Amino acid sequence: MSLDLSTLTIDSVAAKVQIKDVVTRTPLQYNHHLSEKYGAEVYLKREDLQVVRSYKLRGAFNKICSLSQEERERGVVCASAGNHAQGVALSCKKLDIKGVIFMPGPTPRQKITQTEMWGNGNIEIVLIGDTFDDCQKAALEFTKEHNMTFIPPFDDLKVIEGQGTVAVEILEDLPDVDAIFIPIGGGGLSSGVSYHISKFAPGVKCYGVEPEGAPSMQAAIQNGSPIELEQINKFVDGAAVKKVGALTFDISSQLLDGVKSIPEGKICTTILELYNKDAIVVEPAGALSIAALDFHKDEIKGKKVVCIISGGNNDIDRMSEIKELSLLYEGFKHYFIVRFPQRPGALKLLVTEVLGPKDDITRFEYIKKTERERGPALIGIELNDPNDYITFIERLKSYKFDFIELNKDQTLFEYLV
Repeated sequence: MSLDLSTLTIDSVAAKVQIKDVVTRTPLQYNHHLSEKYGAEVYLKREDLQVVRSYKLRGAFNKICSLSQEERERGVVCASAGNHAQGVALSCKKLDIKGVIFMPGPTPRQKITQTEMWGNGNIEIVLIGDTFDDCQKAALEFTKEHNMTFIPPFDDLKVIEGQGTVAVEILEDLPDVDAIFIPIGGGGLSSGVSYHISKFAPGVKCYGVEPEGAPSMQAAIQNGSPIELEQINKFVDGAAVKKVGALTFDISSQLLDGVKSIPEGKICTTILELYNKDAIVVEPAGALSIAALDFHKDEIKGKKVVCIISGGNNDIDRMSEIKELSLLYEGFKHYFIVRFPQRPGALKLLVTEVLGPKDDITRFEYIKKTERERGPALIGIELNDPNDYITFIERLKSYKFDFIELNKDQTLFEYLV
């Protein structure tokens, strides 16, 4: 049975007043090139310009402000892939309380360093587990053992209320907005925004967006309740959650007008386009809402649309991986296992006759350690035009090259590339 949302007390207007001295009111910016591309008025809610470069500060600070003096003195604990951690860290510093922050092992170094900076002596960081969910289990055990207060990253009324202040600002800046695209990890932002919109602007469409490799909200909706995904792709680390919250599911599943999953490669293309065209640096989760526009072209045409850029904590060391995933998704880059015809000049034939004049070999290595020239080779190709792929394959066949297309075999691709 669905939760009766009328029984909830979520007042994001009051929360906005509560957090105003610490949380920045972020700009809502009209984006020219996206507006032209989609024939709509596209606005970006720039939470990447928040104090800690993500919206997470809103919910964390609102939650901690609601604690009693006794609870504050005992200290707080949180588990986070990075952005919630930074929000909790700054909140601890501003309120001068102790915080212990658990982070998954794969968390980018940049996020760990930033968290330490915002806490500035008030926090301790513990790296544990491979995913957010593993990390949270350890954090909850620690909280119980030390009689501290756990600050949930999303599944909490006060956290949801804080995240909803994003919607308060959107409606103040653009009262006649038609649709809002909201990234989803655990569902705190989508719940807070959609709840406030349902109360104050019920005609506005709210679309949830999550990464294809971690579609936890869609899985929950299909299941009728939150369900833990067996495996997730951790690339979109700010939204790589195996299981959404019970409360966030109840709210989001009733109030969102749809949830779409976006391929990681498409997210990477969006990151690069935002950087190259607008000089905006976003993390993968921050690009979700804009990446979704391609899949909603018809619905948004002629409308006023807001995309929430949820965060900008991107590690520059990841840019080569982001570019690679984008090239693969867009069809520019392809990997093959190629067995050369047993005749002289076969490699030269590949370069001069099979490859197009502007195509490149980006990787070449023989797979066998002995008799290498007689064995297969792993080859990476970057095409000048993705539409040339079919003719490239036809030329490979016509010159009697034996090959396997690794882009179409995920298992082999993961092992070899």
